[in-house]
Amino acid sequence: MPHQRSPIPEPPLPATPSSSAWGLAVKDSRVRAFYDILSQVPQAEVESVLSRCGITPLPEHVEVVLRLCYAFPAAAVKFFRWSGLSLKHTHYAWNLMVDILGKNRMFEPMWDAIRSMKQEGALSITTFASAFASYCAAGLIKEAVMTFDVMDRYGIPQDVVVVNSLLSAICREDGRMADAADFFDRVKATVAPDADTFAILLEGWEKEDNVTRAKNTFGEMVIRVGWNAENMSAYDAFLTTLVRGSQPDEAVKFLKVMKGKNCLPGLKFFGNALHILIQQNDHVHALDLWNIMVTDSGLIPSLVMCNSMITLLCSNGNLDAAYRLLDEMPYYGVFPDPLTYNTIFACLIRNKKAREAESFFTEMRKNEQLPSPKNCAAAIKMFFDQYNPSAAVEVWGFMTEVYVSPDDECANELLLGFRELGRLSELRRYADEMLDRGVELRPSTVEKLKTAFYKAGRQDAYDRIVRRLKQH
Repeated sequence: MPHQRSPIPEPPLPATPSSSAWGLAVKDSRVRAFYDILSQVPQAEVESVLSRCGITPLPEHVEVVLRLCYAFPAAAVKFFRWSGLSLKHTHYAWNLMVDILGKNRMFEPMWDAIRSMKQEGALSITTFASAFASYCAAGLIKEAVMTFDVMDRYGIPQDVVVVNSLLSAICREDGRMADAADFFDRVKATVAPDADTFAILLEGWEKEDNVTRAKNTFGEMVIRVGWNAENMSAYDAFLTTLVRGSQPDEAVKFLKVMKGKNCLPGLKFFGNALHILIQQNDHVHALDLWNIMVTDSGLIPSLVMCNSMITLLCSNGNLDAAYRLLDEMPYYGVFPDPLTYNTIFACLIRNKKAREAESFFTEMRKNEQLPSPKNCAAAIKMFFDQYNPSAAVEVWGFMTEVYVSPDDECANELLLGFRELGRLSELRRYADEMLDRGVELRPSTVEKLKTAFYKAGRQDAYDRIVRRLKQH
């Protein structure tokens, strides 16, 4: 099973109108009454109104109300103090208060609350995780690190869980990975990093697309904690950084090493990496990763992944690889759909491979995978260009069989193809058939037909088509 990082203590989350806390506020009239006082009463009158409201708060009420009051920090403080006169606050309520103050950048009152929590015996790693997050969100990384430095005075040990919590808070902020690296370099001699530490750093380097630092961090990770298939989040981040940083060849090299360590990543990495390479139009390295995924890892790609890969191969003219993947799909338990077939068919048409396109068209019909009208129109034009009118007629015949109203574009291409070959009798016959079916001929097509019929001295045939067009 892929490794899930050990849970890092996170600060409480404010409630939103769609959250469970808001729902409880609506249902519980007492919570709603407290919230209305805090959100509507002038600050100077909050305490007196609370004292006169006649409602005795319960610990669970306090927690819910605080979660709703991130936008009213001063009122929240007054409510917290007032409710504390009649009950003992839970540790969760204390942490909420610290988080509200920190998120509103009221750092002095936040520290007052932390000192009070120490006296109450309510401090925990979660308290400091909240302080870390608030300082980092405010861009005060130095203050966050100073908070870490004084934790032991408050009875909270500076262990790896705390280190990871601060690193995570720093790495969440854009452009602060240098600060995260500085902190890591400072503490790693006294607090031994674990796999989660390196995963946090590698995910940060991935976010900043810093390949050089990612390589250094990964190398240190291998030395300190070794290889372990459970450390997949770190491996995924590192390999993705290489691929996104235009070093897919390096990623392939590391994958080969990881195979020997039984640490190959899962489908998540391969899916992300292939998506990046497809965006970069790099079919060579995408194929390398694909082969590692299906051969070495034994992973089963999805239909979407197969279609994306076939699209990439076809756009780069690698039809042999596209054919192989098409043939392999059933072995993965994935069956081609119309998109799969139409992608390859379009590539054959684009590359003017008339004989292969004709054979593939037959296979598509046999497998009940319908060619798109767009591909049919392009195929008709290509078959005429390659002097294979019978194949063009076969495509037109398919259109008339399958579609109630054949595609106008296909019809126009068929007529123009016969016109280029000078086969005017067939042109007139198909034109009559098309008009019977309600097909619309383009003005440019009609003008070209006129030129061909007049040049051949068959103005009467053209005039008949024109009369029918006017009736149509």
